[in-house]
Formats: sequence, structure tokens, C-alpha cells
Amino acid sequence: MSNEITLTLPDKVYQSAKRLAVGARQPIPGMLTEVLSEALLVWEEPDKSLSDLSDKEVLALSELEMTAEQSDRLSLLLERQREGEITSDERPELWALMRVYERALLHRSEALVEAVKRGLRDPLNK
Repeated sequence: MSNEITLTLPDKVYQSAKRLAVGARQPIPGMLTEVLSEALLVWEEPDKSLSDLSDKEVLALSELEMTAEQSDRLSLLLERQREGEITSDERPELWALMRVYERALLHRSEALVEAVKRGLRDPLNK
């Protein structure tokens, strides 16, 4: 179930949301929904557990990665940050790409555990 609301954002918050959306290549409402969901639903249980997924879906999730374009851009932005050369416009993009990376890593690791439990993959360490 979803509920639609209207928000009035200060200009500074809107501009930050806009930069995040551009960096993640998402519309602003979608980005705001994602950011709020991550911030507010950290402790909530997922709607569908891995045990409900098919073997094919679990294996696909266990191999989930960022796109090559996202990975290259993330590497560049991290390097610019290390060198102290990142701009204020690039920071939201870096944040968005880090969320994509973290989410993919989390889903991939959880799916790998499930795949091993099901005997679909060998354990990484024997």
C-alpha cells in the first residue's frame, strides 16, 4: 500500500535532492521516496524474504552488481574525494552511488547465504 503526500521543501533541501536524483539517474520523487525509506524503515522486516524467492531469483541476486558505468563513476568520485577535489555538486552523486553499491552488496551477500543453504552454490570457504 502506498500513500501520496505533498511536501514543501526548503530550496537547499530540494537542490540537494535534485543532485541526488541526477546522480542516481532517478526522478526526484523516486529518490526522495528511496532516501526516506532507507532513513525510516531501517529496522522494518522486508515484504518478501529470500526463502520466498525461486532458485533462479536467489542465484541472480547472489551475482548482483552495479553497472559498469556506475562502478566507474563511483571509483572516479571516490578518488576525487580522497584527493580533496570533489565538488559540492559531486557529493550527492557519490552518496547515491554508495547507496547503490551498499544495497547491491547486502542483497548479494544475503542471497549467497540462501543459495548455499539450498545447495545451489558451494560455500566460499570449506
